[in-house]
Amino acid sequence: MRVKRFQVIFLLVLLMILTACDNVFIARQLSFTFETYPKVDGSTVTIPLSEAIAAKLINKSVEEVRPYIFHNKTHQAYVNLINKEADIIFVTSPSEEELALAKQHNVTLEVIPIVSEAFVFLVNADNPIKGLTFKQIQDIYAGKITNWNEVGGLDTPIVAYQRPVNSGSQTGLLGLVMRGIEPMEPPAERIVAGMGELIDAVASYNNAPDAIGYSYYYFVVDMWGNDKVKLLEVDGVYPDEKTISSGQYPIRTAYYAVIRADEPKNSPVRKMIAWILSDSGQQVAEGAGYVKVK
Repeated sequence: MRVKRFQVIFLLVLLMILTACDNVFIARQLSFTFETYPKVDGSTVTIPLSEAIAAKLINKSVEEVRPYIFHNKTHQAYVNLINKEADIIFVTSPSEEELALAKQHNVTLEVIPIVSEAFVFLVNADNPIKGLTFKQIQDIYAGKITNWNEVGGLDTPIVAYQRPVNSGSQTGLLGLVMRGIEPMEPPAERIVAGMGELIDAVASYNNAPDAIGYSYYYFVVDMWGNDKVKLLEVDGVYPDEKTISSGQYPIRTAYYAVIRADEPKNSPVRKMIAWILSDSGQQVAEGAGYVKVK
């Protein structure tokens, strides 16, 4: 038994060494210039990630690569990838419409998680509500709960903001939260085009703590920032780097590197993904403020 146990331990250590060596090899093997760097697109919230990756792989500063990094937002990034106008995109998961568009063009999408993320809900900072249950959130967006006093808050109607169809966060609401439950159709003035504008709308709606909205943790905390809103606990767990990384926070997702499945083996794009998932790549992502992928 001792010999077998020793053999298992030896093999595990050997595997770790080989993996580490492979990661170092991948990192050394990758060397891009501005001219040879793959065509990258993506969502707004992954721009800092894209900049950090490009800076490392081109061996330039973030400031130097920034003018060369342009993301067309989630839906257009998927369109560009499907139409072969982008080699790789950094985005949230595809919507039903985007999957249908890919199928229509005989394109199979390969979706690879590269950093962890959480889908969060936010209210005005003056709202006395500290958190909601997952079911309460579903009922609010299904139109079954319409007043804050139904969830222990003030006697005031709930103003529930949404994002446009095919935006990354609307896809998140449908797939991660509603899960087949049809959300209520909000008035046009409560559909907000930009994630940042949604946060500001929740912060200042009618100068009262009536509104609720949603976004991704990284965007709210690291990119936009507004001290007039607060994040809500979900099922008693507050979203932060610790609860997201540990899996305690219940509405977890990721940002993905998405490529066409026919991307050649050992292509620069596939090598880039391998590097992003290596220790070196994950450290770069963490340095840009994202949570390492599990």
